[in-house]
Amino acid sequence: MKLEQGWLEEANKCPSPNFDERINQEIDLIVLHSISLPPGIYGNSFIEDFFQNKLDQSKDHFFQDIKDLKVSSHFLIKRDGSITQFVSILDRAWHAGISSFRGRENCNDFSIGIELEGTDTDSFEENQYDSLVSLTNVLISEFSRITTDRIVGHSDIAPGRKTDPGKGFDWDKFKDRII
Repeated sequence: MKLEQGWLEEANKCPSPNFDERINQEIDLIVLHSISLPPGIYGNSFIEDFFQNKLDQSKDHFFQDIKDLKVSSHFLIKRDGSITQFVSILDRAWHAGISSFRGRENCNDFSIGIELEGTDTDSFEENQYDSLVSLTNVLISEFSRITTDRIVGHSDIAPGRKTDPGKGFDWDKFKDRII
């Protein structure tokens, strides 16, 4: 995998309007999330639509609850392992919300957000781990301050508010394969 001007060449590009410029912040954190829309349903384009503010609210009653949210992530890894990129890693995606890591507030400022298609309770697919490991290795080689102890779940930076990527994510399996 290769990064070119903040974009992963191998990723599907699906630009989101939900980002802004990073202001004097060095990227030194990766935050892992899980998402499915509607919850527990996989294999559709609703996540992409959501991150582009194009979600058709008539498709599911749950979409009414999230219709006003303006969020994004840098990357999404689908169940089949395919990677979609929404925001350049040089920009600030809106994935972490109210958050803190080692006393630093607003993790969006200094992190890269990676969404895994899934839920807080389901297991993730081998294809997802393969793609996540490859992507993470590229990011680590690009940003020397990102180490395995600076790869966290949303639940770690927003405890009590978030639980993802959840119990179904195998941290040991993932971290054992990182360079």
